[in-house]
Amino acid sequence: MIPGAADPISRDGKFLILAYDHGLEHGPVDFEEVPESMNPAHVFDVATHDAVTALAVGKGVAEAHYADYADEVTLLAKLNGTSNLWMGEHDSAVNWTVDYAKELGADAIGFTLYGGSNHEVEMAEEFRTAQEAARENEMGVVMWSYPRGQGVKNDTKPSTISYAARLGLELGADVAKIKHPGDKDAMAHACKAAASTDVVMSGGSKASDEEFLSTVKEAMDAGAKGLAVGRNVFQRKNPAALLDGLEKIIFEERSVEEALAAVESRGTQATLN
Repeated sequence: MIPGAADPISRDGKFLILAYDHGLEHGPVDFEEVPESMNPAHVFDVATHDAVTALAVGKGVAEAHYADYADEVTLLAKLNGTSNLWMGEHDSAVNWTVDYAKELGADAIGFTLYGGSNHEVEMAEEFRTAQEAARENEMGVVMWSYPRGQGVKNDTKPSTISYAARLGLELGADVAKIKHPGDKDAMAHACKAAASTDVVMSGGSKASDEEFLSTVKEAMDAGAKGLAVGRNVFQRKNPAALLDGLEKIIFEERSVEEALAAVESRGTQATLN
């Protein structure tokens, strides 16, 4: 990693990356709960919230929509991804180049690495190419570090997640996106394993406001530098309310109770309006 490389996608050294690569990775099922989220313009609108430091999308979505939001949203180009229709060993196709991402206005790239997959060696070599091209273009690098595949017996085991965090450092990511390993001590170990690479927690499946905010608070207290979240934001009817709460925890270091109050305040305003 290079100090300062991820500054354009951070705020005061912390991150709230809104991920919207789900249409490729999971399919339209992720948009059923909030149908308007099927339209990328809706999520771009959500990403204009002050708490969001970057929006991670694939090539087609960036081509179709980013120009309309270039002054309000920071683009993180998610370079690789594979549909949920794929049934083979975990792998991820590289769908666009770093140079093209830069041309479209991206300030950083995102790249998935499945450590433990039979395709890990190939994916690491693809990451090397992307990472070095990002350096040539003065762009930050975020690794979606998800151990999966034949070599992984338990992808939520704390030692496995710490290994995922370390892969981010060893392969040159500025930020490693990892799953929460289950408790504060395990997250603290993962953050230490990443050393000078910043760690952000993966948002995961939708949870209640209190449960999700509590998990984010625990991760931040353990040394994480923020969050990369999709469904827990865009699957809500009032995503701005949750972003208000996340802003309290990530950037203002407030309590879960204060964050919930911010969520409820925005929800009350929306009801009155």
